[in-house]
Amino acid sequence: MSDPDSSPLYSAVNRATNYLIDPTPATHSLRAILRQRIEKNGPLCFSEFMEIALYEPSLGYYARETRQVGRSGDFFTSVSVGPLFGEILAHRFLREWENLGSPGRWRIIEYGAHDGTLARDILNTICRFNSSAFNALEYLIPEPLERLQAAQRDTLVEFVEKTRFASSVSEYFTDPLPGIAFGNELLDALPFHVIKRRDDTWYECKVSIHPNGEFTWDNNPSIVDPHLMKAVEFLGNDFPNNYRTEIRTNFYHFLEPLTRCISRGLFLWADYGFARPEYYHPGRISGTLQTYSKHKAAQDPLMSPGEIDITAHVDFTAAALAAIALGCVPAAFISQGAWLTNHAREWLLSQEGNPDHSALRQFQTLTHPAHLGSNFHIIELIWNQPNVELSVTDAHRLALNYDHSGPAFSTQPRFTKRSITTDLSD
Repeated sequence: MSDPDSSPLYSAVNRATNYLIDPTPATHSLRAILRQRIEKNGPLCFSEFMEIALYEPSLGYYARETRQVGRSGDFFTSVSVGPLFGEILAHRFLREWENLGSPGRWRIIEYGAHDGTLARDILNTICRFNSSAFNALEYLIPEPLERLQAAQRDTLVEFVEKTRFASSVSEYFTDPLPGIAFGNELLDALPFHVIKRRDDTWYECKVSIHPNGEFTWDNNPSIVDPHLMKAVEFLGNDFPNNYRTEIRTNFYHFLEPLTRCISRGLFLWADYGFARPEYYHPGRISGTLQTYSKHKAAQDPLMSPGEIDITAHVDFTAAALAAIALGCVPAAFISQGAWLTNHAREWLLSQEGNPDHSALRQFQTLTHPAHLGSNFHIIELIWNQPNVELSVTDAHRLALNYDHSGPAFSTQPRFTKRSITTDLSD
């Protein structure tokens, strides 16, 4: 969930930290778990290594709930800047509630809610501006990690009647509601595979144990996972030797449960990343895999599992295609700066003559093209609503082929050096 440029233009707002700090290093115990897994099953695919390193209960980086976000942590997010980000999101959500016909019951699902700060900003805003929407709202946070859920409950104590906590959204499959599912810097934290091009063949980079006892890359395994084999087909062969990159095969399985607890509505994801032509450009020879600790970026995820964040940029084309396969329609794909500016027009006009200087500084940080404004993008996916189409502009941004005369998309893209096309005859 790390910000790829974690030095903000303006100071982040100071907020109380609700984390239950665990001062005990996780590295030793987590290393033992990883070592046992490798000794038993052989080299680990990196997605499995990453999932353990970040999410192993009580030992993973996020599970330990320590010093992650903010000036004293490892990285900044848009939420660190102040409450304005949540306020603008809340107004977008209120407009969606109205678009859905102002239902008497609706649901917001926030994935990756961290300590609950963004949820509090959103709930405060909805409460202030629309009592009818607030009274009808159920705010659901799926959080399987106990320590994080405890921090969220503490942060949201004033909204105890509005919030619901669950280990999985599957607990709400029997009661789907119209509404919104969203996450800020969540997709980048989904585990991914690492692959490498050598001798005109793609290999999977797995994690093994060096004779000196340290974790090391095993770059030789042929790809045998059928999902990964299918996922790399679009890449083709136009890459230099030793080109390394990342692929996520889990977007579909991540999004699918949401279609069963949101009956119709909006899925919205804010993150850093690219459409495929830029992500898999032959010149990006080392991929986007990075680690973060104390606001410093590095590229060795094997060094201190459990003590560092591990991330890679988002292939928004892959996310869009997974959503399309589920029946969603991508409705927007735009830089965070442009998206926030579009949805803050009324607020910006209200600042004329009586400006809130603190809020305006937050807005500048969130939208400045040298920082969060251009590094981050927002994708909106419309679920189960008729008469919604992706604009030609956004289709181009997502590197999707658009055809007004028939089915607009296919889930089988073909990658070339310049573009992604979709085979509408499939």
